[in-house]
Amino acid sequence: MKTYVGRVGEVYFSRLDYESDMLDSIKVLAVEKDVVPGVFFALGAVSRAKFSYYDQSARKYVEVEVDEPLEILSCMGNVARLGSEVIVHAHIVFAGKSGESIGGHLVHGTKIYSGELFMMKLEGFQLTRAYDETTGLNQVT
Repeated sequence: MKTYVGRVGEVYFSRLDYESDMLDSIKVLAVEKDVVPGVFFALGAVSRAKFSYYDQSARKYVEVEVDEPLEILSCMGNVARLGSEVIVHAHIVFAGKSGESIGGHLVHGTKIYSGELFMMKLEGFQLTRAYDETTGLNQVT
């Protein structure tokens, strides 16, 4: 297990724009404010959800789309670098009118109805990702 010690720097709040792509919105804030490394959490509602889960035996992501209004029960993640690219790693949980929860890894295609995003810059260390042969994932190094 690798452990890093640092501190929280600036804290940002953004109200997410109606019909914006949720993942794009998170990345835009991270890049514009240089919140790398960073952590974030969000809540709100979406008009359409798109997420994935990692099939460990097939070593690939399987996408799920839900084309109906859902509440965001929880969304959290981190911002790191993979080479020179800023990578947003986010997990999200939704609930619909039945109250049943569903979620996974946030991907492009989730459309915001109303959203609030809190993002915190981490200081004192760098957070980078690299491909891990064992899992087939881009892991924090």
